[in-house]
Amino acid sequence: MTVILNHETSAPKNSDSAIVLDGHSLTIEDVAAIARDRQSVGLHPDAISRMNKCRSLLERKIRAREIMYGVNTGIGELSEVVLTSEQVEKYQKFLLYSHAAGCGEPASEENVRAAMLSRLNTHCWGHSGIRPEIVRTQVEMLNRGVTPVVCQKGSVGACGDLSPMAQMAITLMGEGEVFYKGKKLPANEGMEQAGIPTVVFRERDGLAAINGSNFISGMGCLELYDAERWLRTQEVALAMTLEALNANMQAFDPRIHAVRGYPGAQECAENIRRLTDGSELLKLPGKKVQDAYSLRSSPQVIGATREAFKWIRYMLEIELNHAADNPTFFPDEELVLTGANFQGTPMAFALELLGMSVATVAVLSERRLNRLMNPHLSMGLPPFLTKGAGMFSGLMLTQYTAGALACENRVLSHPAATGSIPAAADQEDFVSMGMTTAIKTRQIIENAWYVIAIELMAAAQAFEFRFPVKPSPASQAAYEVIRTCVKKLDEDRPLHDDINRLTNLVKEGAILDAVKAVVSHLN
Repeated sequence: MTVILNHETSAPKNSDSAIVLDGHSLTIEDVAAIARDRQSVGLHPDAISRMNKCRSLLERKIRAREIMYGVNTGIGELSEVVLTSEQVEKYQKFLLYSHAAGCGEPASEENVRAAMLSRLNTHCWGHSGIRPEIVRTQVEMLNRGVTPVVCQKGSVGACGDLSPMAQMAITLMGEGEVFYKGKKLPANEGMEQAGIPTVVFRERDGLAAINGSNFISGMGCLELYDAERWLRTQEVALAMTLEALNANMQAFDPRIHAVRGYPGAQECAENIRRLTDGSELLKLPGKKVQDAYSLRSSPQVIGATREAFKWIRYMLEIELNHAADNPTFFPDEELVLTGANFQGTPMAFALELLGMSVATVAVLSERRLNRLMNPHLSMGLPPFLTKGAGMFSGLMLTQYTAGALACENRVLSHPAATGSIPAAADQEDFVSMGMTTAIKTRQIIENAWYVIAIELMAAAQAFEFRFPVKPSPASQAAYEVIRTCVKKLDEDRPLHDDINRLTNLVKEGAILDAVKAVVSHLN
């Protein structure tokens, strides 16, 4: 449902369906709902009151001719340059022009919307000095589907994601380009078609619109949302492979994980027990005394990733729900303080860990895939899961693809957050490079979806050679979903379409939905 705001309202007309921004309660799931599903947005009346109170402080100080960074001074190395009254009127526009200096392909609409949302919730604290009408205009853009066209590269993630945020901000003036109803249009045309008046930036407005690492936080929220779903799907793939390989399930006994104490490992092992409950395959004779690490230590590795994800969520939701700006205005104390709350390092560290964690668990998936293929390791399955090995190569080459993706992810896991390159004539002599981290982490997750789809494809093929012995009800449900888009491989055929179709199906959540319909509760 599209909800239109005007400058006299503080929430969408149907506020019951809106996510109301108050600066304090936004979640990762809210970001996904607004950025992807176009959930409508409103502003809490208290947030508007705080913005008005802060703006009043700023305007009093302007009238008193107090020197304030980015209001009546230049920025960065030029912060010591004091502007005249005439220059102050024009400065915010030129500030945005000069900072819109990114390059490359446009960021996705969902990433831009997530960045807009993250910045808007920051303003709700009432510490930025921005005029509420600027905030309302961006809320209208979210609700009416007007998305700035933003080059995704160019931010060093220190004084905020300045290049992409500036390119986003100029669209409020009717400059640059926007996506609207599936078309890329000049911003003034898109805003006019959507019925949104453009704005003129006044003192402080421009810098307040861009002075935070909100592209990193917005992208990071969507990445964590995807990674959490991917990790839950990992456990489904693990359960299927354990059944296909007749694994020794002692490694998942709750007593083993209780004595070590990590909650994430205990959660994973419990999920695997539930997912494999009722499996006839795991009752077959001939188990090994101990399985390989890729099977036996999966709860410890996936569990560590679960723990990492909890910390990443903690960091991202702090960023979402606090004030990140410079300078920071404190209306109750009639005070303006300059600092570095725009610094992207907290999120850069979180997203480096996110990428590293996903890349590591994807290696487990690729190693399990190898065991399904290798007749020396597969507990009686035919080579490469084909009846005609020699004439046919079966799924051999899918493991090549998974290996290539695992290798790429290892390269992408090299940290960008240690790669500071000074900027602004060394005034900004340490930067986070968090945007680079966000971009590469997104690619790691994308690659990891393909890896897990390939393992699921192989596990389903392995089941064909175990029938009529039945897998667990959960694995059977996953198998049936897989077979809706990937047929049993009797003779070799090109597999690229199978991999792509199944990956899309897995990303959409079809496997998880089918499993949840069978298993009443998963951690």
